[in-house]
Amino acid sequence: MNTNFYQRMALVCERIPRGRVATYGQIALLCGKPKNARQVGYGLNRGLGGTKLPAHRVVNHQGVLSGAQAFEKADTQRKRLRAEGVQVSREQRVDLEKYGWKHTLEDALELRKLFQEQGL
Repeated sequence: MNTNFYQRMALVCERIPRGRVATYGQIALLCGKPKNARQVGYGLNRGLGGTKLPAHRVVNHQGVLSGAQAFEKADTQRKRLRAEGVQVSREQRVDLEKYGWKHTLEDALELRKLFQEQGL
């Protein structure tokens, strides 16, 4: 288990704005490990980045809510997203064009600097 990766994952997840979603792959990319989307899912499911992360804001690459097993009830992710104004379809899908977090180069550079400062 790579604790540095999960610490990075936590820092990235904390930056997902309210009312937006990010994909597992997007988080992995911002962590510097673009092929580790499954590791992001594993880390969120197991609480390896902490239990206070906004994990409900993370969806798969198609916008489908896929983290139900990480929450106390199957519809918790949907309810939390709706409470933030994110529309979730009957198919448990979020429109990534409308609600996807469009991080910037500045976001990525800021995270990189933060990782370096924290020795990650």
